[in-house]
Amino acid sequence: MKHLWDFFAENLVWNMNIMQVFTLLGALGMFLYGMNLMSSGLQKAAGDKLRGLLSSMTSNPFKGVLTGLGVTTVIQSSSATTVMVVSFVNAGLLTLTQAIGVIMGANIGTTVTAWMVSWLGFKADISVLAVPMMMLGFLFSNSKKDNRKNIGELIVGFSLLFLGLSFMKNSVPDLRQTPEVLEFVSAWSAHGFGSVLIFLVFGTVLTLILQSSSATMAITLIMLSMGWIPFPMACAMVLGENIGTTITANIAASVGNTQAKRAAMSHTIFNVFGVTWALILFKPFLGLVGFIIEHLFGLPNPNADTFAVTDSASSEGAAALYGLSMLHTLFNLINTLIMVWFTNFIAKAVTWIIPAPKNQEKEVFRLKYISAGPLATPELSVEQAFCEIIHFAQISKNGAAYAKEAINAAETDKFEELREKLVKYEEISDRIEYEIATFLNGVTSDEVSESTSVKIKSMYRIIGEMESLGDSGEAISRILSRKNIHNKVFDTESVKNLNIMADAVNEAYDAMIANLTAAWEGRLENIINAYNAEDKINNLRDMFRDAVIEGVDSGDKNYQTSVYFMDILSEYERMGDFMINISQNLMKAYNLHYKFPTSTEID
Repeated sequence: MKHLWDFFAENLVWNMNIMQVFTLLGALGMFLYGMNLMSSGLQKAAGDKLRGLLSSMTSNPFKGVLTGLGVTTVIQSSSATTVMVVSFVNAGLLTLTQAIGVIMGANIGTTVTAWMVSWLGFKADISVLAVPMMMLGFLFSNSKKDNRKNIGELIVGFSLLFLGLSFMKNSVPDLRQTPEVLEFVSAWSAHGFGSVLIFLVFGTVLTLILQSSSATMAITLIMLSMGWIPFPMACAMVLGENIGTTITANIAASVGNTQAKRAAMSHTIFNVFGVTWALILFKPFLGLVGFIIEHLFGLPNPNADTFAVTDSASSEGAAALYGLSMLHTLFNLINTLIMVWFTNFIAKAVTWIIPAPKNQEKEVFRLKYISAGPLATPELSVEQAFCEIIHFAQISKNGAAYAKEAINAAETDKFEELREKLVKYEEISDRIEYEIATFLNGVTSDEVSESTSVKIKSMYRIIGEMESLGDSGEAISRILSRKNIHNKVFDTESVKNLNIMADAVNEAYDAMIANLTAAWEGRLENIINAYNAEDKINNLRDMFRDAVIEGVDSGDKNYQTSVYFMDILSEYERMGDFMINISQNLMKAYNLHYKFPTSTEID
């Protein structure tokens, strides 16, 4: 074996110069960049439809499979779909059982790439049209219309992908011209089932390094078409790629909660189980693939003893390429048809493998929707951030409830407890604003569509207003503290009026949250409810302030106590302003025209 290795090293260096090595690496980079660019263009062109696909995620595992299949077909990345699913489980948008179905569908969806590469990249050799297509993509990208720009990006990415594939094929040396090296490579294929395991591990490691099963699949197709490895060993590499691709989801889940980790683990269990049965039934499985290729496509059986690839353009070459793509599809399709009936069992298994922490504290204020990190799909990342903003609004409303309780707290100990909560909620608001802004910064580092860019700018303004709401709650606690320090007490009427004002602010919160939810669901038409709520707050502020001033003039009200009362009214009025600003920003983000309420529409 050492003798063979020496021959391999010497002849490979001789036949592959330094420039050829760099060309191969550059071609691989071009392929990966083209894949990412094409995926990005597809995402932006179909961004609005992706959420519609996601909405079909129900408790029915079969619908989940179809959803995963559809989303992965659109964005051309099973890893991106899986990371997205992990994030949604982390957020509570999906149950573990629902996520498992979507992951199964994503595995089927990713096989589309293999068929596209094997047909367009090898049989049709679309690379000859790639450069002219890039000119077409450039023209589209210069269009003023957002959708045409996205299509242009898709075309350029598509072209780069197949140009990279063409360069990879041309940069790989023909080992048939170097018998000693070919003998070394062939030696690894001569150990029976042991060779299957060797190439399975090789496929797994290569996918871990490249972090792209599509790129590993392309390399496997090249090795097969060049005659480096026989068909069974290429199939073993494909099985290994299915294990290697699970690492991406596990990395994303490492910073998520327990449910996110379980969703990622379910992906690993699904693929490892599939590889296990495929290895046990390796020869019969390859026989089924060969039977389909022979009878459906009318090509030679790639499992025949005399089968050998001499040219990717030959019938043997076509049989090998289509056979490998067929194996990839059949593997994931059969595995899904088996495992979809056991989604509940898989959920129980991963729950047992990854138990919940014993002393896990449930904090209502922690981030729910973005704690698993930015998604690989920018358009969906924005939707994820918007969910967090709605959650932020609900947290802010809880803080306002504590402010009302503090106004009514008669005992000093109770008030101090509530004051500490309001201070804590102000700190929470600061932290959530920072976390969402940081997340949005990560999203904008990738190119997004023009409409999404407008939404992101609006989100920055919205979270700034929400942070100000937290400041107002803490400001009310400070006003009450000063009142207590000076031994001033609100009379019954003042407490009653402040409660009425607090209830009006609560109604404004409800209107704001309703508008945020409607915007996220795509059904926001106007913000009359927000205008009504703000108008009510302003009217109450004026009425109560006038009454207090009259009381001070007549001597019925203490001046200093009245100042504290009016300061709280002012903070509540400011909160109303912050909330109407948020609803107005929603109108701007979704390109809706302001509809100011008429006198008959105001409550």
